[in-house]
Amino acid sequence: MKVISVNVGLPRQVSYGKRQVVTSIFKEPVEGRIKVTTLNLDGDEQADLSVHGGFDKAVYSYSEEHYKYWKEVYPTIVMPFGMFGENLTTQGLNEDAINIGDQYQIGSSRLVVTQPRMPCYKLGIKFGRMDILEKFVNSRRPGIYYRVLEEGELGVGDNIKLLYRDENNVTINDIVSLYINDRDDGENISKMKRATKLEFLPEPWRIYFDQKISRLRKS
Repeated sequence: MKVISVNVGLPRQVSYGKRQVVTSIFKEPVEGRIKVTTLNLDGDEQADLSVHGGFDKAVYSYSEEHYKYWKEVYPTIVMPFGMFGENLTTQGLNEDAINIGDQYQIGSSRLVVTQPRMPCYKLGIKFGRMDILEKFVNSRRPGIYYRVLEEGELGVGDNIKLLYRDENNVTINDIVSLYINDRDDGENISKMKRATKLEFLPEPWRIYFDQKISRLRKS
């Protein structure tokens, strides 16, 4: 597992229909060693902190392997690394095998997996079409958000070393599946209960699953 591209970007104003919006989804690859802080990478900044950024979304990674899939879905769209707004384009990270709470060393930084990415309309702006939002969620290729446990530096070519695997075994794509489906069965409820107890799953997700469990039980 390794870093293929490091991408950063500052907020910019873009047109969305008849209005102007500010977004940081437009990121460009950079060279050299980049500092990793508790809130972002050096040279990167989130535009809307109500839904992006913060400690639990300090770094976002997306797999190089997913680009092939999306180029088949949208063959006319040019997709350089950073197209999905990711800070790190990676090789070898699979959302079906990565648990919430898994910890990695990348360069001299230490990161912990916190949640999948749920896209907002700004991904649609980037792609020039809003159908990407539903397709993105249903693709089970959400990418990975991290909290920074130890600041450091990283760069292209750095190995991604697993330091600790969370024993609860709730993967990134488990969270996506629990979000999408409304099955009222023992396995689904049990996994949601496990999710509500995950130390590194952000509180809004834990509250959401608590509420969903209550709703399914009443239905």
